Amino acid sequence: MDLLTPELGLFFWTLLAFIFVFLILKKFAWKPILKTLGEREKGIADSISAAERIKGEMSQMQSENEKLMAQAREERTAMLTEAKQIKDKIVNEAKEQAKTEANKIIADAQVQIQQSKMAALTEVKNEIGTLAIEVAEKILRQQLSTVDGQASYMNMLSGDIKLN
Repeated sequence: MDLLTPELGLFFWTLLAFIFVFLILKKFAWKPILKTLGEREKGIADSISAAERIKGEMSQMQSENEKLMAQAREERTAMLTEAKQIKDKIVNEAKEQAKTEANKIIADAQVQIQQSKMAALTEVKNEIGTLAIEVAEKILRQQLSTVDGQASYMNMLSGDIKLN
């Protein structure tokens, strides 16, 4: 049991050494240690506040980014709608123009057909008139080739002429 109970001299010298080391540490090491701990604590607090600030800025940037994305989607939708309307307008105008052109071509063709028809009818009438004159001339020549035929033709013409 002697080992468990310290003697008074050992206790005194140990206490004296402890107080001496404590005073030396207090005079030379305690302030720099506390200063370093304070600086480290301040650095950690600054880092935490900077991280919080950056986190806030990031969330603000993220919300701004989402707003920009939503705005871009709206603009894209508006542009697509406008492009579709322009396309439909152009297609409708092209259809109307094609219909107008087709109707004009048809009308021109009908007029040309009518003119060709009239020209053909006129030509046929002229041919018929020429043939009728030729046939009449041949018939008259045959009838007027004899003296009796000439006399009967004169009597017929004089009967047709009425004097006033």
